[in-house]
Amino acid sequence: MVEQTKASVKSKLLSNYSLLLAVVFGGFLIFGFSENVKGPAIPRMQSDFSLSEMQIGLLLALNSLGYLLACTFTGALARRFGVKTTTIIAFAAMALSGLFIYWAANYTTLSLSYFFMYIGNGLLEIALAILAARIFTRNTGMMMNLSHFFYGLSSMVAPLLAASLMGVQLFGSELGWRGMYALVLALSVLPMIPALFARVPGDEMKPEERLSLKSFIKDRAAWLIVGMLSFGVVSELAVGGWLVNYLEKVYGWSSDASAAMLSAFFLCFMLARLLLGPLTDRFGYTRSIIVLSAVSGLCSVGAIVAGESGAFLFALAGIGIAPIYPTVMALLAKRYSNGTETAITFTVTMMGVASVIGNFLIGAITDLFKGFFRSSPDAGLAAGLQAGYGFIAACALLCSVVAVMLYRYMNKRGELL
Repeated sequence: MVEQTKASVKSKLLSNYSLLLAVVFGGFLIFGFSENVKGPAIPRMQSDFSLSEMQIGLLLALNSLGYLLACTFTGALARRFGVKTTTIIAFAAMALSGLFIYWAANYTTLSLSYFFMYIGNGLLEIALAILAARIFTRNTGMMMNLSHFFYGLSSMVAPLLAASLMGVQLFGSELGWRGMYALVLALSVLPMIPALFARVPGDEMKPEERLSLKSFIKDRAAWLIVGMLSFGVVSELAVGGWLVNYLEKVYGWSSDASAAMLSAFFLCFMLARLLLGPLTDRFGYTRSIIVLSAVSGLCSVGAIVAGESGAFLFALAGIGIAPIYPTVMALLAKRYSNGTETAITFTVTMMGVASVIGNFLIGAITDLFKGFFRSSPDAGLAAGLQAGYGFIAACALLCSVVAVMLYRYMNKRGELL
């Protein structure tokens, strides 16, 4: 009888764990789609609404602002209503935003629709990060990277999927970027199904047992982690928004060829998270970030300097930048195991601030350098985009520099992870 009871409990735990894995893995799949279909879509939006590069930069910055806004209240929402409810709300918001994007009539309504979508993205990312930190208590680096592998998988497929869907004929006209967004974001409904039936662990922890925000922000290591993650993520996310534009306008590549290169970046990105995740547990989280972010930055610099013949280096940069985010999440989960909600919410919120600034700076730098070649608009645009992408590379290198500072700080105190 006792053995049957134990077997029944074990079966229920495994079943619930499977549901939670479906939510986490499925959530990251959807997150990758929503983030990275914009690459092929942005040039079409720019053409339809006659937008400048500065307006594109502002659009992406407003997106990051929506993400940032969501980050500020997601932790409180999760503590009040639970991670399960928060995750379901996030999926619903993303599906609804697809309809808003479809109905956008001008730049203002498009910006508001994107802003709303990124609120859903922010909700989802924090909820998934908290959930993953709670359930991946063993081989944390490997499991975090495996979860984000699914983000890389959908990110790899997203540009090609977007380019293909935009050309599909439906009811006598092309689906376009509007219909493409509506269809892709409608997939957000699917991971809601296992979320409805899963039970999320950790909500029963008493408030006095949790890490306080005051204690967290007094830790110097916390601020170094914030800086490290911010530089890494600005570099990572900027690729989806700017690489296609760069290849089309600097090298004159076709939409399909540019989308294929972006997909190659995400192929490297995806494989790095799948294969390098286990190594981060063995080599150490901070050491791994030092090496990998430096590799990414050097590849991007090499691609810009080498010109069109070195374009493949843009794709290889994905190998280095891919493990940064999940490895930092593993570091937070291990270092602040008694307060993952506080640590993750604060860190990702600060990262969101950096993303807003970073996206704006890329657009501003592009426009600034473009203005130096008023007599030759084409040369000016190429120079501007090269400078903007140079900033993306610099962020990856700065991530490595901050990681070195974190390594020295933690090593002196015997707290190295």
